[in-house]
Amino acid sequence: MAGITKILVIDDEPALRHVLLTILSTAGYSVDACADTPSALNMLEKNAYSLAISDVRMPGADGMEFLHRALKLAPELCIIMMSAYGTIDSAIACMKQGAFDYISKPFKPDEILLAVKKGLEHRRLRSENTHLRKRLAASTSSPIIHADPSMRALLKQVKTLAQVRSAVLIQGESGTGKELIAKALHQQGSRAAAPFVALNCSAIAANLVESELFGHARGAFTGADKTYPGLFAAADGGTLFLDEIGELPLDFQPKLLRVLQEREVRPVGSTRTVPVDVRIVAATATDLNAAVAAGRFREDLYYRLAVVELNLPALRQRLGDIPILSRHFLELIARQHDEKTPAISADALEALTRHNWPGNVRELRNILEKAMIFRAGGIIEVADLAPEFFHASGTPPCIPSDVSPPNDLSLKHATAELEQRHICAALHQTGGNRTQAAKILEISLRALHYKIQQYELDV
Repeated sequence: MAGITKILVIDDEPALRHVLLTILSTAGYSVDACADTPSALNMLEKNAYSLAISDVRMPGADGMEFLHRALKLAPELCIIMMSAYGTIDSAIACMKQGAFDYISKPFKPDEILLAVKKGLEHRRLRSENTHLRKRLAASTSSPIIHADPSMRALLKQVKTLAQVRSAVLIQGESGTGKELIAKALHQQGSRAAAPFVALNCSAIAANLVESELFGHARGAFTGADKTYPGLFAAADGGTLFLDEIGELPLDFQPKLLRVLQEREVRPVGSTRTVPVDVRIVAATATDLNAAVAAGRFREDLYYRLAVVELNLPALRQRLGDIPILSRHFLELIARQHDEKTPAISADALEALTRHNWPGNVRELRNILEKAMIFRAGGIIEVADLAPEFFHASGTPPCIPSDVSPPNDLSLKHATAELEQRHICAALHQTGGNRTQAAKILEISLRALHYKIQQYELDV
């Protein structure tokens, strides 16, 4: 009967099993019953149950054993424990092991039905919460905007790799979006509802790396006034993203290698190890092969991290993405400033595609945000971009043809050329209004008139 909630009852007393079967069946539930833990676990493997009711004291493997093993088999299962020897201690022990509720025998039918109703509602809410967390993660994740075939091929790899737990090493220049790729690996896989934890290895002091990742016991060192679980524990069940992995201290690398092999960590100052279930995604802007050759990075750790390598192309290698990225960033920036999204001219886009982009996608967004702030009108033009983009689009018409050539290293000539470019940009931005241009340039109107005459600018 599709749609009917299935409940499993475990008790070694036949009379009590019959009572529970009668109460629950009459209430409209589908009920199976068995007398011991092995039989119950076997039924769990074969059937999908929403809830189980188990006696605590049974011959052989008792109810606590069932509770422990059942939640490993079916983590979503809601379990209610019951006992004729109910004490506060035994109830607390059951709840700590993961039971939803604890009922003392003898009980009234209404008590059982109320506990079952609450348990099923709790399970439903927990399932909805997990589903919403997945949807939220997907909706709030930054999209990977692309049109270039190289990015399309890389994202196809990401979709495949998201379904496995193998370690991934993402290589690419700074600003290419390595963390976005790491988040995509996490959000498209089975771990999407679990935590995604990121650490920039270059941003933490060498003597704190072990404590930050593995945690520490209280009193482990000066200042450790409380127990800290560490980032491996925080990411348990999910993904740990180690950015700039090449900056890890050399003496710490064997410890990380052991954790990746054994899947357990030992917090600083503790004598016990803690098992962890974490997928490692690492990233680097440096050449790890060169670091291995130079003795700055362990070869065995490199091969453990680089089970699969993803090479993220630089922006200058995917210039076809600049128009679509530019429009995307302008929309985002406009929303942040509560403004209408400006258009960008074909000349400005042409200038952007001729740039070398040493800062990659991060630099592109920075340039566009500045252009939006200082633009003269509703459309972003070449003159609204940073001065270096004038070269990409040709010299502005107001700059005379006898400007010193680039190989002239005279500081005087370079300063004069820079002044002319800024004056032209300010006049273009203000539509030729010299008063406003003078304010932008932070000089007097008289000084602006003098410089226009001095440089013989055709305005």
